[in-house]
Amino acid sequence: MSRALTLWKRVPPLVVDLAVVAVAAMDMWLNLWDVWDATEPGLALAALGCAALAFRRRFPFTVFLLSLPAMLLQDVAITPLVALFTLAERSRDRRLIATCVALSAVVGSLPWPHVEGSEVVQPMTLVAFAYNLASALAPVLFGQLVQAQRDLRRRLVEVEEAKEHERALHAQAVLARERAQLAREMHDVVSHQVSLIAVQAGALQVATREADTKEAARTIRSLSVTTLDELRTMVTLLRASGGRSTELTPQPTLADLHKLVASSGTRTRLTGDLPPTVGTPAQRALYRTVQEALTNVRKHAPGATALVELWQDGDKVGVTITNTPPTRPALPLPGSRQGLVGLRERAELLHGTLEAGPTAVGGYRVRLRIPLTAD
Repeated sequence: MSRALTLWKRVPPLVVDLAVVAVAAMDMWLNLWDVWDATEPGLALAALGCAALAFRRRFPFTVFLLSLPAMLLQDVAITPLVALFTLAERSRDRRLIATCVALSAVVGSLPWPHVEGSEVVQPMTLVAFAYNLASALAPVLFGQLVQAQRDLRRRLVEVEEAKEHERALHAQAVLARERAQLAREMHDVVSHQVSLIAVQAGALQVATREADTKEAARTIRSLSVTTLDELRTMVTLLRASGGRSTELTPQPTLADLHKLVASSGTRTRLTGDLPPTVGTPAQRALYRTVQEALTNVRKHAPGATALVELWQDGDKVGVTITNTPPTRPALPLPGSRQGLVGLRERAELLHGTLEAGPTAVGGYRVRLRIPLTAD
C-alpha cells in the first residue's frame, strides 16, 4: 500500500489533471451520447465543466460552479464529484463546503431531464434530495480525510524538528555545564597548585647556591609559568559555548541578532537599533532573551509571525518580542519550562526586569528592560 502511494505521488500533477478531464469527458459522452443533438446548450455547459477540471487545483470553487450543469443531465456525474473532492481537500472554510454540498444536492434534485421532446420528468422529492446529498458528502468526506492526513504529516515533521532542536539544546546545555564545572576546577585547584609550584621554584632559585639546583629551579619555574598561561587559555575555551560549532567562538552579542532571526524557523522581523556603548553582559542578555522567545514561538505558536523590537529609554535599553496568535493548534512538546525563569533571573542580576504574558489579540509578548551599562 505504501509503495503504491509512493508511486502515485511521483505522478506529475498535470498528468493527473489531464487524466481526470479525460475520464470526466468519457463519462459524459457515454451517458449523454443519445441526447447529444437535443440538448446542445446543456451539453456545452457540461463540456465546459469537464474542461475546467484542469484548473481545479487553483480555482476549486469556480470549477465546482462550472460543474453543476452536468448534474442537470445525469443522475451521477463524475465532474461535480471531482470538483467537490478538490474543494474539500483544499479549502478550510467549512461553511463554504457545506453550502456547496447543499447546492449540489439541490441542483441534482431539480426536475430532469431537460431534453426537448421528452415526456418523462422526475419531480424534486425529499428522497431524491437525500440521495444527492449523500452522493455529495462522499467526495467531501474523502477530501477532508486527505487534507487531515496532509496536515498530520506536516505536524509530525514539525514535531520531529522540534524534538531534534530540543535534544540539541539539551545536549549543548549539558556540555556547557560540564565545561563550566571543569573550568572552575582547573581555575580553582590546578591553577592554584601550579602557581604555588612556580612560587616555590622561584624561592628555591633565589635561596640555593648550587648551580645545578638553581638551574633546575629556574626550569621548574619557567615550565610552571608556561603551564599557567596554557591553563588560562584552556579555561577561556571551556567557558565558551558548549555547542560543537561554536566551541571556539565568543559569547553572542547584538551583532549576531540578524543571524539568529534569520535562522529562527519563524517569520520574524527585526527593527530598532541600540548604541555601541551597550555593555557586553547586557548584549548577551538581550541576545538570550530573543533566542528563548523565538524558540517558544516555534514550539507553542506554529504558523505565527514575530516582531523583535530593540529600543532605548534614557539610560535603559531593552527588547520586545511580540508574536501573533498561532494559525494551527499547538502540539504538546517536551520542555524544561525553565526558559523564562532563567531569563528573569538573568535580568535581575543585571538590575533589570523581564515581563512576559499574552496579548489582547491572542499572541504573546516578552519584554526585557536593563541598564545601558549593565555589567
